[in-house]
Amino acid sequence: MKKNLLILLVCVFTTSILYSQSSVKAFDKGEFLKFRISYGLLNAGIATLRLTDTVQNGVPVYHAKGIGYTTGVPKMFFKVYDNYESYFEKKEVIPHRFIRKIDEGGYTKDQEGWFNYKNMKVTVKDYEKKTEKQYTVTKSVQDIVSSFYYLRKYPGLNDLKVGESVEIDMFFDGEIFKFKLKYLGEEVLKTNFGKLKTLKFRPYVMAGRVFKEKESLTVWVSADANKVPVRIKASLAVGSLKADLEEYKNLVTKLEFVK
Repeated sequence: MKKNLLILLVCVFTTSILYSQSSVKAFDKGEFLKFRISYGLLNAGIATLRLTDTVQNGVPVYHAKGIGYTTGVPKMFFKVYDNYESYFEKKEVIPHRFIRKIDEGGYTKDQEGWFNYKNMKVTVKDYEKKTEKQYTVTKSVQDIVSSFYYLRKYPGLNDLKVGESVEIDMFFDGEIFKFKLKYLGEEVLKTNFGKLKTLKFRPYVMAGRVFKEKESLTVWVSADANKVPVRIKASLAVGSLKADLEEYKNLVTKLEFVK
């Protein structure tokens, strides 16, 4: 079962909170990204990310909403509809609230969480189980969706040397874990829109039931100011998965294609 892959694969790569982000403009309200996901030769699903702005407790924030769902033949055998949302500050990516509402072949979650940086806690309500729990978090914590946008604002991403790695504290499923990301170098990638200069990364994932091994995931992001993911490949325990950027709107700068 490919639990959480449709959104998780798009959002899973990120970096350290130790650097200032305020001078980097990588995205803005109105941005829309759509990914076509394939499983082997089959069209397997669609994943979208949409960014708007709103206010949380008097603080202007971005609201990022990711939707993922299966299509075609895979939908007949394994129906998935995932909804991941994050509310984070505009100047720096500091998450205030997240939503996780998923249905993956009958495996369901309906949760909402609020970060409190005064007492360094996150309160998570589980609407299915009718429970409310608090977990201790770190100052640099990110949720899954906010981490995707945090990475794109990281000012030193283009300065990483091949083989260097960065880490982040990520909160997911009641735990904080260190997520490690390794830089593999530059690559010109042929996309549906043209040839694009990209930065290639290797997120380290948990080997086991879903991923074939801990180095099973590879991500390519545009080497320009946008830092949008244009391709994701994963070797699974059974088969392989690929996500390609199919549509984009309202990027802060135009993608820089190679002639």
